[in-house]
Formats: sequence, structure tokens, C-alpha cells
Amino acid sequence: MSEVPSLISDLAVILVSAGLVTLLFKKLKQPVVLGYVVAGILAGPSIEEIPTVSDVESIRIWADIGVIFLLFALGLDFSFKKLMKVGGTAVIGAITIVIGMMTAGYTTGLALGWGHMNSLFLGGMLSMSSTTIIFKAFDDMGLRNQRFAGVVFGILVVEDLFAVLLMVLLSTVAVSKHVEGMELLNSVIKLGVFLLFCFVVGIYLIPSFLKQTKRFLNEETMLIVAIGLCLGMVIIATQAGFSSALGAFVMGSILAETVEAERIERLIKPVKDLFGAIFFVSVGMLIDPAMLWEYKVPILIITLVVMVGQICFASLGVLLSGQPIKIAIQSGFSLAQIGEFAFIIASLGLTLKVTDSFLYPIVVAVSVVTTFFTPYMIRLAEPAYRLADRWIPERWKEWLMKFTAGSTTIRQKSTWHKLLKALARIVGTYTAVTLVLIFLMLRFVAPLIQTYLPGIQGNLIALALILAMISPMLRAIMMKKNHSAEFQQLWHDSKFNRGPLISLIILRIVLCAGILMLPIARLINAAAGLLLALCCVLILLIITSKRLKKHSILMERRFFSNLSARELEEERHAPINQRFANHLLERDLHLADFEVKQNSPSMGKSLKELNFRQKCNVNIVTIIRGEQRINIPGGEERLYPFDKLVVVGADDDLTHFRRYIEERYKQSSEEQSTKREEMRMEQILISSDSRLVGRSIIESGIRDKAACLVIGIERGNRSIQNPPPTTVFEQGDIVWLVGERSKLVRLSEGKTIV
Repeated sequence: MSEVPSLISDLAVILVSAGLVTLLFKKLKQPVVLGYVVAGILAGPSIEEIPTVSDVESIRIWADIGVIFLLFALGLDFSFKKLMKVGGTAVIGAITIVIGMMTAGYTTGLALGWGHMNSLFLGGMLSMSSTTIIFKAFDDMGLRNQRFAGVVFGILVVEDLFAVLLMVLLSTVAVSKHVEGMELLNSVIKLGVFLLFCFVVGIYLIPSFLKQTKRFLNEETMLIVAIGLCLGMVIIATQAGFSSALGAFVMGSILAETVEAERIERLIKPVKDLFGAIFFVSVGMLIDPAMLWEYKVPILIITLVVMVGQICFASLGVLLSGQPIKIAIQSGFSLAQIGEFAFIIASLGLTLKVTDSFLYPIVVAVSVVTTFFTPYMIRLAEPAYRLADRWIPERWKEWLMKFTAGSTTIRQKSTWHKLLKALARIVGTYTAVTLVLIFLMLRFVAPLIQTYLPGIQGNLIALALILAMISPMLRAIMMKKNHSAEFQQLWHDSKFNRGPLISLIILRIVLCAGILMLPIARLINAAAGLLLALCCVLILLIITSKRLKKHSILMERRFFSNLSARELEEERHAPINQRFANHLLERDLHLADFEVKQNSPSMGKSLKELNFRQKCNVNIVTIIRGEQRINIPGGEERLYPFDKLVVVGADDDLTHFRRYIEERYKQSSEEQSTKREEMRMEQILISSDSRLVGRSIIESGIRDKAACLVIGIERGNRSIQNPPPTTVFEQGDIVWLVGERSKLVRLSEGKTIV
């Protein structure tokens, strides 16, 4: 009899325990992530009374795959373009939280006597809030349309990027066993160049590839292609010296800019859920309940540090960014937990063997406790704000109001500022991509060509290929923005601007000459003067070539077309115009969309009858009905199933409106459930004194008044099926009726017959 391999039997134990425990946690309305961790404790080696996993090491392979898909899914929801739009509030808030919690965690670790490396990793674990838990909590509590929720989501986006940076930096520190400023700076620069190169090249190639192959990409093929791209980037990242998780995150963020992002996210979700569950279960396997009891005091201390620290630093950061006190306190209380990245950083420490084994279960326990309290902390934000509002002196309140008003004032950017910012973005991006391409060509392509064509001939072919690839980017570095409106305005405004403008052009030409010299000097062995002359000739050809100019413009158009494709598609279908929404945010008003459910009590009624404006102090600005948009609908406009209502109002008004329609829907559902009766079939005998004698079916009112249906009449030895409405009832007829029981009873008693 064949035996089941241990990997399959262990996987069965994991999934069975995870399924049972998460069902219990669902019933208790707790996050399923906690259920996975508890299932891991039950399936781990610490519990000997029940069947447990026999080979933990083999499961770690599955867990590593889980981390890859978790980071891939996180990247799909991240997008670098979204990062550029989060604004100063999110950036200032996230930086304050990360620096503050890193310091608090490191200090706490040292105070507990855990040593430098354990304390450093502890700081990294405590600096990231849980994106998954907060999203779920806001959904369950109906807070996603609140103003502070937008601030929290922006902070989470920035924290995701910081988490990726932390993983790289902590890995560098762990390998070198000490902190060196130059080494960390090199790691940051290397990471920045890698991210920039992958993003630019990925946006240029991948959306175009998906567009060209769209007719072949059904559900199955799209899933395989997406996973293949993810794992391909994982290999590239590991070959470049980074973690597999970083590669998955980068590919997810690239695909997040494509039109197919939502489709890929939907297809990848079951895969992510499966392997993510295995990862979180493997987290629980490493927890020994006896060790948790032994370290109960540190767990309590770190839990308090997380909750108090996140509330204080998040509130401070949001307040420093110019948001009101209420928004700052609500944001701080929402972020008072740690989650997925704490597990991943803890796993990184164990994998690199730089942290002690006790740190992992302690951090997991802290995450479980803080996650459990998340909904309660969000609810506590309002009472905390009211308490703070009573205790803060009036003088401080006035100063904070002035600070908030001053920070939101729109200032006109100078023309120089606009030009320099645009040039820095263009030069930085194209320079990074060009240098990486030169490095890859010199490292891999040139040696391959020289293998088949040794000597000067192979070197010239390799140089020609490199020049063909980098020439459009070099031209962009030198010539972009030289004819822009800002450049022309500065040129004509003052003669004193012309010198600096010409200097900017010369500096960019010198930069391109230096870049060109890298492959030329490497592949051609000649005197320095000759190489410099060759470089100058190439620069002149690049600047004057009309064909190269056209090619450069087409490349840029394709890149920006791919980059903005998803945004344009979303704006076309979005119920809310984002620029209009941002304009309203400055006035404490918000736009939110609500869908009319199929059996809603509002269905079929006019806006005048519903009177939402008087009852909830909100206005319906748009009704979206399929592809049709009804802007500023009139009072006679009626609502139909699946209509999407775009509503404008303040936070409290939108909350009141949501509760109002939910209560109406609930009340209507209860009334319908109590009134609902099953259809029955009954027969009645028409006696001599019945009022039906001599009347036709249509005259009797059986259908119109009693809502019943005559399906047959037995008359003597004859049976009339589905009699026509003109059939006249006779004495002794047995009439078969279909209808609700109560109505059939009333009909038999003659109460509904006219």
C-alpha cells in the first residue's frame, strides 16, 4: 500500500486546521489572519495531543511562495503612480510614524536587554501598520468614505514602500553585522536605480505586450502570464542581489498601471489566498504557547508601545501636515496595530540568522493582540477627540486652526521651480535607465558577441548596439524642455535668465558625453583625444538627427500612454471625478457612491418622495444607470435597481445617510419576510347560494380583487383546464384556485368577491 508523501499530508493538516479555525473566527467576526495563526499553533510541533505537521522545513517552501504572492498582490494595489498622488499629508505622516516607531522599538529592545540586532529588527517590525486589517475594519464599519480614511490609506501606501526599503536595508545590515553610512547609501542608490529601471522599462513594454495579446488572453492564459511575469521578476531581483519578495512587489506595481490590473487582481486572489494562508499558518507553527507565557511581560510592554506609539506618532504626523485635530486623532487610532510586514521582517531575521528565536513569536503575539483591538480603537477615536477638545487650551486651538489654514493655502509655484523639477525628473529617470542598459550590455551582450566575433569587429558591433539603445534617451536628456513654455517664458522675461538656461543645456550635454564615454572607453582601445573626438561627433549626430528626434518622441508618447491608460479608463467609468472630489475635500465635503439594491424600499420612488436632502442633509449630484449619467437629477427622477447614486455631504451627514438607507432596507426586508407566503392550490365548491353563480371569471374579481388564479373547473363528468376569462360559473362547479393561503381563505368566505 503506497504512502502519502509527507509534504501532501502536512499540507492536508495545515489546510484542514486552517479551514476549521477560520470558520470559527468568521463566526466570532474576527480577522481570518488571526485564525491562520491559531491554526498554525494547533498544527505546529508545540501541540502533541493532535496530528501535527511532521516536516516543518518543507512547509517553509510553501510559505516563501506565500510571501511572493502576498507581495505581488500588495504591489497590484500599490502602484507608483498612486504614491505620487498621495500628497504631503501621507508622506509626512508615514515618515513621522516610521522614524518614531523605529526609534521606540529599538529603544524598547535595548531596554529589555535584547541586543543591537534584535532591537533593530524589532523597530522595523513595529513601524508598519496592517493594510489588510485596516481595509477590512473600514469596510465592516462603513468608514471608507470618511475623510480620515483617505488620509490613512495614503499613509499605508507610503508605508508599503518604506517596508520594502526596510527589508533591503535590514538585509544589508544583517549581512555586514554592523551599520556603515556609505554601505547603506550604496544600498539605497542601488535599490532606487533598480526600482526606477524596472518601472520605466516595465511600463514601456508590459502594457503594450498585454494590449497586443489581449485577444488571446482568456481567464486561464491571463493567470499563467501574470504569475509568469511575477516569478520572472523574482528571478531578476534575486540575480540583482535583492529579495524575491521585492521582485514580486515590483512586478505587481508595474501591472497595477495596466488596464488589466483589476482582472489580474481578481484572478490572482485565490492563489494569493491559498499560499498566503499557508504562510500565516507557518507563522503560527513557530509559536510555542509556553514561550509566550514565559515572555508575557515583554509582549504586554511591546503591545503598549505599539498602540500608544502609533497613536501618538501618527496623530503628530498628520497634524504636522496641516490636517485638523479630529482627522489626526482618527488617523492615529486607526493605525494602532502591526500586521503582515511584521511577520515578513521577522521571517527575514530568522532566515538570515541574526535575530533570536524568541523574537518571532513575541511579535506575532503582539500583532494578534493589536489586530483584535483595531475595531475598538477606531471607535474610541471620537471619544478621544472630544476629550482632547475639552482639555486643549483655546489659545492652542486657535494656533492649530491658523496652522491648518496656512498649510492648505495654494501657493503659485515659480516658473524656475517648475522647470527645474521637470528637468530633474527627466534627467534622473533617463540617466538611471541608460546606465543600467549600458551595464547589462557590457556585462552580458558584449561578451557574447566577442565570443563569436573576437577583436575590434565584435567590439564595434557591441558599441553600435549600445548606441542604438541609449541614443533616444540621451537625446531626451539633452533636448527635453528646451522649447517648453517655462523655458521660453524665462528666456524672454529677463536677459539674466539666459545664462543659467544655457548652462543647464551645457551641463546636460556634458552629462551625456560622460555617459557615452563609458561604453566607448570600455570597447575601443585608442588615445583619449581620439575617444573624446568620437564622443563629440556622436553627441552632435544625436542632437541633429531628425529620425532620432521622432523616435524619441514616439517612445515618450508610448510610455506616457501606457502609464495613463488605466487612469483614463477608471475616469471614464468612475462615478466620482477625482479632481472635483479633491476640491470638495478642502471644504470638508465628500463625494460617496451608493448602489440601489434590487429589493430596496427606495426602488420606484422619486427623489421628491424620498426627500434625502431634508432627512439626511445630503444632495444627490449624479445617478449612474448603466452607461447613462443623469447629472443634477430633478425631484421627479425615480430610482431603479442597481442605480448608483453619487452623493455629496459632510462626514457626519454621509454616515447618517448610510445608516438611514441601511435601516430602511433592513426594516423593509423584515416586513417582506413576515408577509411572505407560499403559493398554494385549493378547491372551492360553488353552492346554490354563492354569489359566483352566473358570473364569469373576469366579472367575479378573483384575479383582480383576490390576486388568485383559476386553473381548472370540474363540471359534472367534464374537466375544463385553464378556462378562458369569459367562462361563467354554474352551481355545483368545483373550482381549482392558485394563490396565497390567506387570500384563498378570504375568497372561500366570499369576502373579496364583488
